[in-house]
Amino acid sequence: MTRASEPNTRPRYYRVLLKVSGEALMGEEGYGIDPSVVARLAEEIARVAARGIQVAIVVGGGNIWRGLAASARGMDRATADYMGMLATIINALALQDALERQGVPTRVQTAIEMHQVAEPYIRRRAIRHMEKGRIVILAGGTGNPYFTTDTAAALRAVELNCDVLLMGKYRVDGVYDDDPRRNPRARRYRVISHQEALERNLRVMDQSALALCRENDLPVIVFDLLTPGNIEKAALGHEVGTLVCSGVTSYA
Repeated sequence: MTRASEPNTRPRYYRVLLKVSGEALMGEEGYGIDPSVVARLAEEIARVAARGIQVAIVVGGGNIWRGLAASARGMDRATADYMGMLATIINALALQDALERQGVPTRVQTAIEMHQVAEPYIRRRAIRHMEKGRIVILAGGTGNPYFTTDTAAALRAVELNCDVLLMGKYRVDGVYDDDPRRNPRARRYRVISHQEALERNLRVMDQSALALCRENDLPVIVFDLLTPGNIEKAALGHEVGTLVCSGVTSYA
């Protein structure tokens, strides 16, 4: 099989949206941002951009703040979610800095206006940035409480006419028919349909995000973000993790 790093490998996708788990950015630190992890992710993303693939990124904020968890402890849900949106902007700026250190022009756009540090999210401007070879990092979720960054990723992928949504997970290498941490016999899907994932509540992403992908026939690749080379493999269309699409379900 031809490896993703070989020069004669042609990309399958023209434009991708990468969802970066906020938790992955903390590495082994347990909280916050591990600069070495961000730098390594930036290197991989830069290799994807060097292939001529247009890249948009939605970043989570779970390494800094989880609004749903704070809400469960009594905080007003809307307030907690807005705090989570601000956490994603911190992560976006860190990732922008790492990408530009790789020589990749990058723009951060936020769903919550913050003119001193980033552009406001404007769909046509984001598309134009990508057409010019810039990576666009989309922060602040959807700009609304009660919606996760998974939903933001699905929404932006559809809005920006992306060919695929790359769901980079933290220590999760795909979609399983049961929790592999509790059931050693759990099997990983190679391909599963949007509809079956919804019906079986397999937690590919939140249900609203998955339903949006199904309605717009947007394929989703679920893979471990921190396994070296996975981002490039997924963006090139190589088999990695689990493909969620309108196809027939099969196991790895």
